[in-house]
Amino acid sequence: MPIDVAVATGAEPRKGEISWTHKDVILYHLGVGAGTPATGADELRYTYEKNLQVLPTFATVAGTKVGGSLSALPGIDINLRAVLHGGQEVVIHNPLPAKAKNIQATSRVADVWDKGKAAVIVLESSATLEDGTPLYDSRAEIFVRGEGGFGGERGPVTKIDTPEREADHVIEVATREDQALLYRLSGDWNPLHADPDFAKAAGFDTPILHGLCSYGLTLKAVVDTVLGGDVARVKRYRTKFAGIFFPGETMRIRVWDEDGKLFVQTSSVERDDAIVLSDTVVEYSA
Repeated sequence: MPIDVAVATGAEPRKGEISWTHKDVILYHLGVGAGTPATGADELRYTYEKNLQVLPTFATVAGTKVGGSLSALPGIDINLRAVLHGGQEVVIHNPLPAKAKNIQATSRVADVWDKGKAAVIVLESSATLEDGTPLYDSRAEIFVRGEGGFGGERGPVTKIDTPEREADHVIEVATREDQALLYRLSGDWNPLHADPDFAKAAGFDTPILHGLCSYGLTLKAVVDTVLGGDVARVKRYRTKFAGIFFPGETMRIRVWDEDGKLFVQTSSVERDDAIVLSDTVVEYSA
């Protein structure tokens, strides 16, 4: 079997040191749509090293060198054409610095769930400052088509329903046709997001946007519109990748503020509100 669950979950966590500079942060922010208008004060806080703040979703690219590629993990031998990102969560313990070194990072396969026709690989990672101060925890659910049916646990049901009323905020964000090409410079080189032939072999008419790019785009819009542009207010952010998004489309982001949490739904304007992100919640401080 291409996924050996016992080997994958029993392997020692990968550990290493990571670092980043303001260039890495700014490149990531440009990849998730920052910088328009280029001289706007609200955008310069993401794109100019003076007083630079860091979106919490930068955590999803900061530690990728420690985790390594999926196919390099013990017990896992899969075809990248069968891989889709199923869900993501980040928990922020302290604001991410604009530049950092000697960050202690770990990554491990926490679970492999059996969904019948597919498997879900659950990756957990964390990062702390050199003195042990926690920065973030991250949890990714990777959907692998054709690798289920091995008799494992199906995993928990985590359906979250949005409130049954009109959204408190509706935000529309235009994306660039080269959005995926720009985002992949932060480290996700999956050809699905750049190579038309690879995308067609995977069942798509054209390359699609990274799920984590949609994830970052959505949080930026929520922070800017609902949280006063203060990234430090974000404490936890989780979602399910419910559908695809094509570079150049317009995202419609609906936000409900209820019970001290923000419930969010992201869709494509051009494709009749086809859902992109669902079961999305942002927990924030006052």
